[in-house]
Amino acid sequence: MPWDTYQADWSVDLGKHHVPKTFLDKVAYRMVILLRIPTDIFFQRRFGCCAMMLETVAAVPGMVGGMLLHLRSLHKFEQSGGWIKALLEEAENERMHLMTMVELVMPRWYERLLVLAVQGVFFNCYFVLYLLSPKQAHRGVGYLEEEAMHSYTEYLKDIDNGAIENVPAPAIAIDYWRLPKDTTLKDVVTVIRADEAHHRDVNYFASGIYYQGKQLKESTSTS
Repeated sequence: MPWDTYQADWSVDLGKHHVPKTFLDKVAYRMVILLRIPTDIFFQRRFGCCAMMLETVAAVPGMVGGMLLHLRSLHKFEQSGGWIKALLEEAENERMHLMTMVELVMPRWYERLLVLAVQGVFFNCYFVLYLLSPKQAHRGVGYLEEEAMHSYTEYLKDIDNGAIENVPAPAIAIDYWRLPKDTTLKDVVTVIRADEAHHRDVNYFASGIYYQGKQLKESTSTS
């Protein structure tokens, strides 16, 4: 198969929230909240399409961070403490979220164009942000992951109340997460939400390392 399997952490705390305290944290948090407004207006309660858009963006930070740490490791001849692997694994996990959602919703042509535009802008902005302040980059991703969890929680509510049909899970999801053959959409959304909570914790941990005046290589990745 062209992808590896992944084991979700079902024990992760879904209710954890990092309260923004510094000025830059508050700016990052407010920006994430503001970005949710046009997304909610455009997609309304089409959570499958919203998740597809979300995952095209969510797969960028891990790739950017992993790539820059990889290059840093090469030109400084130093270890990364496992963070290159952790961030690239995060990017791949988010990509598999996207592949799963594409199987379920089949995006329209204008949604594909929107994806290209949003991803292009976000990649370049995040790349510059990570160069300037990796601690703020990771903190911002933590807030984005919290919003992703909120969206998937709303998705589950619509499945539970019958607004969205609880269809069988696509084969790609069953294989990737090693789920039972009778797994449904609700199970897949639940496991994706758990993934997002894990990414939230990893990015808050990474940001905390930088806030202590340290480098990521000084604290081994918990991923």
